[in-house]
Amino acid sequence: MMIRWYRFNIYLALFLAACFALGCKTEEGKRKKQLAIIQLLVEMNPDPMGRTQEIKVYREHPVTFTVSRAPFLSEANLKQAQVVEVVGGFALRLDFDHEGGWLLEQYTSGNRGKHIAVFGQWDEQPDAKLNPGRWLAAPLIQNHIADGVFIFTPDATRQEIDNLVLGLNNVAKKLGTGKEVKW
Repeated sequence: MMIRWYRFNIYLALFLAACFALGCKTEEGKRKKQLAIIQLLVEMNPDPMGRTQEIKVYREHPVTFTVSRAPFLSEANLKQAQVVEVVGGFALRLDFDHEGGWLLEQYTSGNRGKHIAVFGQWDEQPDAKLNPGRWLAAPLIQNHIADGVFIFTPDATRQEIDNLVLGLNNVAKKLGTGKEVKW
C-alpha cells in the first residue's frame, strides 16, 4: 500500500481554504450575530382612539397598566447596555445617546408619578430567532433623568438578561449609536 503525501497535502490545503472562504462558525462569531429589541413606553390614560394598550407586567403577580402603543425610546437610541450588580440581585443599565437622553429627560420630567413600561425581545441562543418578548418592568417615575442612563430591575433570569444585553450591544454596534457624534 502506497501513501501519496502530496495528495494528502492537497486535500488538507483545500479543506483549510474552504474553511476560510466559507467562514468557520465559531461560538464567538455566532454570539456577534445575536440581536435584541428594547422599547420604553409611558403610562397613559385609556384612549378611545386606540393609541393605548393594556399590558400585564411581572409574571408572578401581574399588574395591569395602560401604555402608549408607540415607544418613546428603543434600541435605535441605545449606546450601551450592561448588567449591574445590586444588593439582592442585578439590574439592567441602559445608556442612551444624546437624542435618547433628551427624550428620556423630557418624558421623565413630564410624567412624574406614572410608570415606564419596558418591553424586551432577544435571542435565546446564537442562530435562534427572537423570542416573542415580554414586559420586563414598569418602574415608577419619581424624578427626571437628565444623564441619559436608565436603570431598572427586570423580571427575568440572569441568563435571559445576559442574552438581552449581548443582543442590544450588538445592535448598538451595528447601528453605530455607541459612537458620539461631533458637531
